Amino acid sequence: MKLTPKVILEGTRLTGKTDLAYALNEHPRLVGHRKYRYHSPLISAEWSGFTNEPWGRGLIDFAPEETEHALETYETWVRMFELQRYYSWIVDRFHLSTMAYQARQGREFDFGWLEERLKQLNFAIVLCTRPEDTFEQARAERLKVSANPKQYVSLEPFIEEQHQLRELAGKSILPVFEFDVTRHGPDDVADWLEERDLLTL
Repeated sequence: MKLTPKVILEGTRLTGKTDLAYALNEHPRLVGHRKYRYHSPLISAEWSGFTNEPWGRGLIDFAPEETEHALETYETWVRMFELQRYYSWIVDRFHLSTMAYQARQGREFDFGWLEERLKQLNFAIVLCTRPEDTFEQARAERLKVSANPKQYVSLEPFIEEQHQLRELAGKSILPVFEFDVTRHGPDDVADWLEERDLLTL
């Protein structure tokens, strides 16, 4: 049986989204047993592809004048998913992160049209979270490797965003699994997808 899981990882910083994305992208229960290593698609709305500068704007934090550009990008992504529906896709941040960021700028977006199309493809959301009292230790670990440490000066924005993302995930029409990075692992995601028949299409 061909495995075609489609997972959107959402969550604020310091919740292990990217590490989980890599792990799922090579997990034998999601992508099959491999005799040699090769890559599967791993995409992200965090890519700062709208500006020619490090940590520039992108699909999450676009400026008001870039709205049409952003919506066209979402349309392009979902159309590509539809055209290649019998494939596995791991997405590291997507529309919920966009909605959360833009709401903090006073701009509301309705991605109901996007979710309707994603639902037809068996997309699911894994919301990466952590207990609030563990953010401090997570920051200490991240600062050992971060190339942009100034973004971790305050933890309050991350805690606030985690609340936002929980609320947005609660309104989603897609299946949602809340992944507590302090007690869950990739096998838990595999179990959850399998139980809901979300590993195939």
